[in-house]
Amino acid sequence: MKAFLISFLLVLPICLHAAERPNVIVIMVDDMGFSDLGYHGGEIDTPYLDALAHGGVRFSQFHNSGRCCPTRATLITGLHPHQTGVGHMTNPPNHPAHDNGVAGYRGFLNRQCVTIAEALKDSGYATFMTGKWHLGYNDRSRWPMQRGFDKFYGCVSGATRFFHPVAPRDMVFGNDPVMPLESTTDEAFYTTDAFTDFAIQFIDEHQKEGGERPFFLYLAYTAPHWPLQAFEDDIAKYRGKYTIGWDKLREQRFQRQKELGLIAPHIKLSPKTANIPDWDSLDAKKQDEMDLKMAVYAAMVDRVDQNIGKLVNSLKDLALSENTMILFLSDNGGCQEGGMLGQGEFYDVEKRNLQLGNSYGEAWANASNTPFRFYKHHTHEGGTSTPFFIHWPAGIQAQHDWFESPAQLIDVVPTILDVAGADYPQSYHGNAIPELEGVSLRPAFQGEALQRQQPIFIEHENNASAREGDWKIVGKSVSPPSGVQYQRWELYNIAQDRTETNNLATKYPEKLKTLSAKWDSWAKRAMVYPKTHPSKGKAPKKTLKH
Repeated sequence: MKAFLISFLLVLPICLHAAERPNVIVIMVDDMGFSDLGYHGGEIDTPYLDALAHGGVRFSQFHNSGRCCPTRATLITGLHPHQTGVGHMTNPPNHPAHDNGVAGYRGFLNRQCVTIAEALKDSGYATFMTGKWHLGYNDRSRWPMQRGFDKFYGCVSGATRFFHPVAPRDMVFGNDPVMPLESTTDEAFYTTDAFTDFAIQFIDEHQKEGGERPFFLYLAYTAPHWPLQAFEDDIAKYRGKYTIGWDKLREQRFQRQKELGLIAPHIKLSPKTANIPDWDSLDAKKQDEMDLKMAVYAAMVDRVDQNIGKLVNSLKDLALSENTMILFLSDNGGCQEGGMLGQGEFYDVEKRNLQLGNSYGEAWANASNTPFRFYKHHTHEGGTSTPFFIHWPAGIQAQHDWFESPAQLIDVVPTILDVAGADYPQSYHGNAIPELEGVSLRPAFQGEALQRQQPIFIEHENNASAREGDWKIVGKSVSPPSGVQYQRWELYNIAQDRTETNNLATKYPEKLKTLSAKWDSWAKRAMVYPKTHPSKGKAPKKTLKH
């Protein structure tokens, strides 16, 4: 009886606090791979993220949409990206590119969806955003303040330079460009710091105004997306650590992932991508350059962690940390853009910090995505698998084990609405709104399996996948504008082959046929097709610019 009472008293505060509507913070990083964080097997110093993850529930199989804009569209609306008009990318500043003239591919967030900020605002929440929007730039009606946010500071158009952002990829406060830029720290202006400091400022102002309403904060870092730019003291922490090369780095990270229980013992490390050179084939000068590139990348991730620590400590100072639910993820897998060995200046610090596209390249991205194949843009595990955790002291006891039920982006909005006690409208401002297809992740708070009725579907840039139970179909260039290319589907048993190395399409043709039929049905419902207007002919050529 005594043991029961002790157990009851330990659980009681959690039950009481969970009845309160929590503050909600969604944190997303940009172009970070599956294995970069410490708690996911990486050697980068991320103590604050690791502590948050271990203090809540860690998902081992969570999926984004494989690319920045589609992921952001789903994260903010709960709908599949095509339903929001962002089936591919958003229009670049002052240009109509990526507008294919059909509903699923307009290049900006449409009005046939409701953002989580709009829904929560109508439910009594204060709503803030800092960081990268990238869901519509070329008309102010598409900006964050016009889509439900009370306060905004960040970059509306997308990726930007970290030390010296300039128009049209400049900083905006509310609806107005920020000129001149002022640092929020005693160091040089740096976007990662500024996004965090404005987030803290918004929360602090809210509390000083009474803090009676709970708040929702969307904090969207641009790090570690190119251009790779970081403070020199942060870079110095990692200089020389990557002279082991990408081959050994993958092996070391993979071993740690197995030791951590993230990857099952029987899973094999995928072969590195063809054409990635052996590290030992590079001369000493090139090895030193590649070590520097990875050190800059690691420093950017490290700086994000430092800032999350600053945010968490500010919540503690305001006595808000217990009843604040924090969700964390990356928008896609590691980024191979910029060539096999990357591009841009790295040794000349001044020049490096003024460039727009310096990157670390495909060889390092392959290591970032350990143990998987492929990268950003793809729907294989390397493109869509992300670290994901939910931390909420008042509502979630620290979970010892990884949560293994597959989950995806469409589940985030239903989860937030669930814990916030907020409604999802059938119509908004006179427009019919599609139903949400995701499930609340609340069962994961107690380690219980999710009750998902539909497979997990993804499509981006003609790459596609469907996951049902242990089975997954996936294909590169399988869904072009002309129609599905069924011969390009691959089939994997993810429970036995998480790294997608043994294609079972010819061995289990009926399983492939069943899943591909379900994907076809979803694609029609989710507005994957048509991809182009008949009068436009072929779809515009893709661009890697953000």
